[in-house]
Amino acid sequence: MRALTKTTLADTAVEAIRSEITARRWLVGEKLPNEASLSSMLSVSRGTIREAVRVLVSQGYLETRQGSGTYVRSNKDVSLPLDMARRAGLRDQFEARLALEVEAARLAALRHSSDVVSQLRALLVARGNYTGGDKAAFVERDLAFHRAVVAASQNRAMIEIYEFFSFSIAETIEATLGEDIPEPDMQAHIAIVDAIESGSPEAADRAVRHFMAPIVATLDRLLMS
Repeated sequence: MRALTKTTLADTAVEAIRSEITARRWLVGEKLPNEASLSSMLSVSRGTIREAVRVLVSQGYLETRQGSGTYVRSNKDVSLPLDMARRAGLRDQFEARLALEVEAARLAALRHSSDVVSQLRALLVARGNYTGGDKAAFVERDLAFHRAVVAASQNRAMIEIYEFFSFSIAETIEATLGEDIPEPDMQAHIAIVDAIESGSPEAADRAVRHFMAPIVATLDRLLMS
C-alpha cells in the first residue's frame, strides 16, 4: 500500500483498505494485519485506522471479533448500491429544492424591486464560476444567491422553510461540483434574474425548471444505469 497524504485521511484509508479487499489481497475469512501494522502501511494514526475499520464494518466488508481481531467478511464491491442510494436521495433533494425555488421565483417576478434585481446580479458577480479550489466557499457564495431569490419572494414562511433546508440545499450545490452531476452555468443563473426582472411569473418558472432539468435528467439516467 502507498502512504497517505490527503487531508481526509479516514476516507482515504477506507478506500485504500477497501481496494485491497476487493482486489482479494485478503480473502474472505482472513484476518487483517493489526492496527499498528496498518497504521505503518498507510502512514496514518491508529485512530484513523480504527475509524476506517468502523466504516468498513458498517459497509459489510469487515467484521471484528472480540479478543481476536478484524476479519474480511465480504470482498464484493458494495459501493454501487451505496452510490445509487445517495443519488436517489439527491434526486429527492433536488426535487424539493425545485418546488421551493420555482414558486419563490414566480413570486419574486411579481414583487421584486430594481434594488433586488441589482442585488441578485451583484451576488452572481461575487459567486463567479467554480474553477477548483475551496468548494465550501463557492457553495456559500452560490447559496447566497439562491437565498436572495427566495427572499425576493417576500414570503416569510417560504424563506424560513428554505433556511431550514439550507444544509440540504448546500449538499445539492456541492454535488454539482463533482464529475457526475452537471453544474448549472452562469448563463442559467443570469436567466433566472432576467426572468424575475421581466415581471413574468411564467418566465421565472421556466427559467428555474430549465436550470434544474439537466441535473434531474442526469440523476434519472444514473439511477437507471
